[in-house]
Amino acid sequence: MEPREQISRPVTINQPNPEHPLKTAGGALLGWWRATMLDALIVGILWFVGLELIGVPWAPFWAFLGALLQFIPTFGGMLALIGPVLAVLFQGKDIWHLGLVLGLYGLIAVLEGLVIGPYVLHRTTKVPWWAAFLGPIVLGIVIPFWGVLLAPPLLAIVFAFRDRERQGRI
Repeated sequence: MEPREQISRPVTINQPNPEHPLKTAGGALLGWWRATMLDALIVGILWFVGLELIGVPWAPFWAFLGALLQFIPTFGGMLALIGPVLAVLFQGKDIWHLGLVLGLYGLIAVLEGLVIGPYVLHRTTKVPWWAAFLGPIVLGIVIPFWGVLLAPPLLAIVFAFRDRERQGRI
């Protein structure tokens, strides 16, 4: 009997499979995190420019705090408003400046919720604008508070798998 030749195959240990579902989900979450960071940066810049134009003391600090608080869904923007309002009140400025700060908050909240957030999420994760806009609303109704918190990363994962399926990689 002749010994059979064994076909040697390269041994790969713990090499990630590029088609693995965890890689798809992880990539989607990484894209969502990038979108969240960019969204917070844009909101911080808007706060800074607006507060500087209004003449609020410590504007860079309040803008930085506003960017950090942007990571808290729903309530972060409202919490970011407290500092500039108190700064205007304690500085003794008139009611007009207080109204300007409140108007700035309203403008930033509307821009972020309707334009900036959905646009940035779409550019980094390919989630359609309508889904980025309606997803948190619908999930917020189905699962109050947690739905709003979980909607953007879940949307990123769902649309990453949809994109993967359309490309025939599943």
